[in-house]
Amino acid sequence: MSGFETKRLPIDPTATAPDGSDVRVLLSLGAGGMAHFQLAAGRVSVAVTHRTVEEIWFILSGRGQMWRKQADLEETVDLEPGHCLTLPLGTHFQFRASESGPLAAIGVTMPRWPGEDEAVVVPGPWAPR
Repeated sequence: MSGFETKRLPIDPTATAPDGSDVRVLLSLGAGGMAHFQLAAGRVSVAVTHRTVEEIWFILSGRGQMWRKQADLEETVDLEPGHCLTLPLGTHFQFRASESGPLAAIGVTMPRWPGEDEAVVVPGPWAPR
């Protein structure tokens, strides 16, 4: 058994995600991890898929859209505070923030994020910016 951990959300990003969003790494356990993601107003992420990780996102603030695709299943959903969505293994996804402000979310990864080689760039519906 390991000890308890407590952490405050870092003021500055601790990493840049492969999709281009700012990441503030939070805590993790053996089966998963949590991070805060933020995409600046008007920005569009790079479309990616993950090799081994599934994610659950909870939108904290801002507005935007998320595109998801698995084989023949494809959709674009509006994002706003209170929305929760899944990114099952193998999902191609891309998201964008509205011009009115940054989009912020908490993401849970299962298993823990293994490192830089996890995300693979894929074609998406929007040009990244």
